[in-house]
Amino acid sequence: MSPTETIRTERTAPPSSSGGGFAGAVGAEWTKLWSVRAPYACLLAGLLLTGFFTFYYGSLARINDKPIQPLGNAPVSSVVLGQFVIVVLAMTTVTGEYATGSVRTSLQWVPVRHRMQLAKAVVAAAVAFAAGVVFAVLGMAVAWMPFQGHAVFDPATALSQVLAMGLYCALTAVLTVGVSFALRAAAGTLSALFVLIFALPAMCTALGGTFLLTVHDYLPQTAGNHFMLADGHAPYPTVAAILIVLAWTAAAHLTGRFVLRRRDG
Repeated sequence: MSPTETIRTERTAPPSSSGGGFAGAVGAEWTKLWSVRAPYACLLAGLLLTGFFTFYYGSLARINDKPIQPLGNAPVSSVVLGQFVIVVLAMTTVTGEYATGSVRTSLQWVPVRHRMQLAKAVVAAAVAFAAGVVFAVLGMAVAWMPFQGHAVFDPATALSQVLAMGLYCALTAVLTVGVSFALRAAAGTLSALFVLIFALPAMCTALGGTFLLTVHDYLPQTAGNHFMLADGHAPYPTVAAILIVLAWTAAAHLTGRFVLRRRDG
């Protein structure tokens, strides 16, 4: 090749691409997440809710003279309500784009449908895991004083409960992203998850009966609670508890992927 041809080729050759792929999709989702106020408001609400609930939990344990329990039980118990902070945070990454129509831009940037969904799930899970760990540590610190001798701090147990709480929050975020892609609307997604995570377990225990109590044991919130508490009274081992939550998460993720490819494929 002559020098002239070499120069011409260099001038006409397209510039090499940087970024892109799955890493680029994750980076884009991370930037979009922190460009709005919703995640900041959700995390602040989670901190306040955890602090209030764990102080109340410790106070009740002291007032009612409950048996000594692991300190981490206080923040784990706060997850019953605190997980909805994670739900709203993860939900808005999907439903917010469908509401504004910006999802069309996201699909143009990341034309591989399952890659975009997975990127949103990874970002939501990472933030939720970190939030769950912070909530757990904060809850233990706040609950220690009102417990006043009705809780014991064992470093190994505390660490396992902190990590378990972070993992459960991460899986809840991925489950939420899947449901959000399946339903698309914020009201429908929040309603469906409220029923699955909160209302259905309460109904099963209230109505009772062998069948409903068995259903209750295999719902994501119940299994997650057994996992975070390492509950020896659970009808299955701790490993089975987290596998149940994983199964619910995988089902939601695959359902969301199916709907996304069917409607926007």
